[in-house]
Amino acid sequence: MNKTVNQKAWFLVLPVLLLVAFSAVIPLMTVVNYSVQDTFGNNQFFWAGLDWFRDMLASERMWDALVRQLIFSAIILAIEIPLGIFVALHMPKKGFWSSFCLVTMSLPLLIPWNVVGTIWQIFGRVDIGLLGYTLDALGIDYNYTQNTIDAWVTVIVMDVWHWTSLVALLAYAGLRSIPDAYYQAAKIDQASRWAVFRYIELPKMAGVLMIAILLRFMDSFMIYTEPFVVTGGGPGNATTFLSIDLVKMALGQFDLGPAAAFSLMYFLVIMLISWVFYTVMTNLDKRDGVQ
Repeated sequence: MNKTVNQKAWFLVLPVLLLVAFSAVIPLMTVVNYSVQDTFGNNQFFWAGLDWFRDMLASERMWDALVRQLIFSAIILAIEIPLGIFVALHMPKKGFWSSFCLVTMSLPLLIPWNVVGTIWQIFGRVDIGLLGYTLDALGIDYNYTQNTIDAWVTVIVMDVWHWTSLVALLAYAGLRSIPDAYYQAAKIDQASRWAVFRYIELPKMAGVLMIAILLRFMDSFMIYTEPFVVTGGGPGNATTFLSIDLVKMALGQFDLGPAAAFSLMYFLVIMLISWVFYTVMTNLDKRDGVQ
């Protein structure tokens, strides 16, 4: 006897599918359309095929921005992941101070990105900013608008201040999920603090750390607002990351075809590197689970 399958539940999903199509698929198709055409205005388009993609792949400008982006993301991960774990390990586990630390750590995450950039832009100014004025008073020549190293340090410190809390909160959640029996067994075995961290805490945090690494990589690889507000991509092109270069190309120069091809390749690079991160860390997690 054949059973009749009720498909009415799909009507509940239909509004979400329509919303996704409107907010994601249709704009994506528009970008794809621009990436294979050229226009001289007046809504007149001419077929260009893959010319824009070939031009972008041969563009030294894009590769320089990609190298800067990869260096920035690598530095961010190398600082924020260990620092977040360190902070989480030293946060109180219960009581009033635990709640106080959790609320305090959450505050930077609530600040909008453009406000973060404005705060650090003012903070680093020599004339009115606390950081810039203090460094100048100490005899340190600091100017993030003219010195490449100062600009990089400012952008990196700004990102670390803004996003380390996310890593710390995720690591703290992983630590809180560890049963007390593990610590009691380690105490009975007289395990050192490093052994407890290496064989108990770090494996139990592996899942949330994988999420933290993926989130921070994707966010840092797509960073735009904060460095644009602080340095505008300068001095020169020192902090012109991929997103800033893309906006300059699309809005500043109004090169819609190359910008569309650039954005599609940008999207594919993010997806590819994120997939590699996820695959490697998932395999490591499975291997640790088998052992």
